[in-house]
Amino acid sequence: MNELGEHLRVLEERLFEQAVRNSRPALEALLSPDFREIGASGRIYSYDTVIEALLQEPVDGIKRRLTDFETQLLAPGLALVTYRAVRDILDQPSVQSLRSSIWRHEPDGHWRMVFHQGTLTA
Repeated sequence: MNELGEHLRVLEERLFEQAVRNSRPALEALLSPDFREIGASGRIYSYDTVIEALLQEPVDGIKRRLTDFETQLLAPGLALVTYRAVRDILDQPSVQSLRSSIWRHEPDGHWRMVFHQGTLTA
């Protein structure tokens, strides 16, 4: 994997960390203000909606991991990442999904996610 791919994988994995998911400043550092998400339900979520939902998540008992991570540069400063994610919650079956995110290199020099979609898999 190239340097950009490694960097974006680290950023995606930061979003798996409960400490990041429960911190508004950490989320604002990773998500662009024009962020949008299409959830597995087909609903579209805005930046504010996603941040508020993540801040309300329970702190304990959830583990996330990713595999099959790939990066594709779409244009200078714009990259697509895809991967498989697994979410484990105590005493419940694992939830598996295919994930895609678009990351943009912002004027302040940081990469921020502008789009995310998750699709549940068997």
